[in-house]
Amino acid sequence: MQTRLADFVRDTPEGREADAILRACVHCGFCTATCPTYQLLGDELDGPRGRIYLIKQVLEGQTPTRKTQSHLDRCLTCRSCETTCPSGVRYGRLADIGRGIVEHGVARPLGERLARRLLRWIVPHAGRFGLLLRLGQTVRPLLPEGLRRKVPPRRAAGPWPDRPHPRTMLVLAGCAQPAAAPDTNAAAARVLDRLGIRLMEASGAGCCGALSQHLSAEDEARAQMRRNIDAWWPHIEAGAEAVVMTASGCGAMVKDYAHLLADDPDYAAKAARVSALTRDLAEVLAGEDLGRLGVTGRGRKVAFHAPCTLQHGQKLPGAVERILTGLGFELAPVADAHLCCGSAGSYSVLQPALSRQLRDNKLTALRAGGPAVIATANIGCQLHLEGGTDLPVRHWIELLDAARAG
Repeated sequence: MQTRLADFVRDTPEGREADAILRACVHCGFCTATCPTYQLLGDELDGPRGRIYLIKQVLEGQTPTRKTQSHLDRCLTCRSCETTCPSGVRYGRLADIGRGIVEHGVARPLGERLARRLLRWIVPHAGRFGLLLRLGQTVRPLLPEGLRRKVPPRRAAGPWPDRPHPRTMLVLAGCAQPAAAPDTNAAAARVLDRLGIRLMEASGAGCCGALSQHLSAEDEARAQMRRNIDAWWPHIEAGAEAVVMTASGCGAMVKDYAHLLADDPDYAAKAARVSALTRDLAEVLAGEDLGRLGVTGRGRKVAFHAPCTLQHGQKLPGAVERILTGLGFELAPVADAHLCCGSAGSYSVLQPALSRQLRDNKLTALRAGGPAVIATANIGCQLHLEGGTDLPVRHWIELLDAARAG
C-alpha cells in the first residue's frame, strides 16, 4: 500500500512505524473473513481493511471525524486478522497509533470521556478495584439478576507455598485478578511448587499497562511499564528465570515492553530483558515433566476458550489444549474457536451491545459439546463468560490444581 504521510507525523517514530505497517498491506481482504465485528455488522469500515484505510487517510492529513473514531472504537484489537494475514501486517500496533492520533483530534462527548477516565482511574489500581468489587459482592444477593451476574462471587485463594527451591520465577499479580480471582495465581504457585519451582509476586508490580495503552493514554501506560520493570529488576538480577503470566492479556502486553520502550534510553535495555524473560504459564508448563504432578483429568470434559491474546497476540494456539489433553482431560469441540468472546479489556464496558452478541455466540459454541466446565487463560474472558452462563468458568490452571488435590 503506497502512502504519503502528512508533515505532522512523517518524521516521528510512530509515523515511520505506521508507514512500514501500511506498506506491508496488499489489500487482499483475507482479514475480513476472521474479523468478529465485520461478521456481525457487515460493514467494510468495521473490518481490518476498512479501518486500515481510515487510519491511512488520517496519517495522510485528512481530518478525522466522529465516524472515524466510532469505527476504530468498535475494533476489539483481537488481532485475529494478524493470524490470517499472509503479509504479516501488524494491525494491532497500527490500530494503537491510529486511535491515539484520532483521540487527540476528535472531541468525545462528555459521557464517553468520563467513562474512559473512570475506567483508567479504577481498573489499573488493584486497591480501588478490589474495594469496589468487595462492596458489590457484599450486596450481590440483593441485586437484580442482570447486574448480579456482572459481579463475580468471592473466591478463596487457598495456601500459597513458599518452600525454597533452586528455581524461582516471578508472577504478575495484575490489577483485577487479585480481587476477582485470587485463586488463579495461588493455584499456579501450588502446581509449580510440585515441579520444584518457587513462584513469587514482586512487591510494587501492578497493572501491565494494557488498558491505558489501548485507551490512548500512552504516557500513563509507559509509567506503569517502568514501575513493573523497577519492581522485577532486583529479582531478575538475583536469578529469577522467568516472568510468568497467568493472564494472557498481560502476557501479550509485557512481551511488547521491548518495542514500546525501545526509544527510552533509561529503560530500553531492561524492557528488552523483561520481554525476553516473559512466559505465559502454558509455555512454562510445556517445558516441564508434567508426569511429576500426579494429575489425571479422568476424562472430564472441558470446553477451552482460547483468549485472543493467547492465540493471536502471543501466537500460542493449542498450547493449553495440548497440556489438558496430555493430562487426561477431554476437550469438547468448539466451533469458530478463533473468534473473540467480546471481553477485550474495556470493550465489554464501552461497547456493551456488540460485546454481549459476541459473548452469546461464544457461549453457544462452548456449550455445544456438553462440557462440565469452561476453561480459559485470561481473567477478562473468565469474568465476561461467567456473567452469561451457569456453567463454571475457571482458569485452566485451577483444573490441574484441583485434579491433583482431588
